[in-house]
Amino acid sequence: MSSFALYLIGMIVVIGGLAYVAFLMHVPSQWIIAGAVVLLGLGIVGAVTHTRRRDPPES
Repeated sequence: MSSFALYLIGMIVVIGGLAYVAFLMHVPSQWIIAGAVVLLGLGIVGAVTHTRRRDPPES
């Protein structure tokens, strides 16, 4: 499994946990969904940034 996939799976687990806690705290569902979408976007950007291969130096 690639590093990118592992990073995204971890991010989805974190988002799920935070959404569940927010649900238990009676946060309105539109805020839970909005937060999950924002965190998923940040997770994708972070995964791409951390797993991107460096360009080879030009000679």
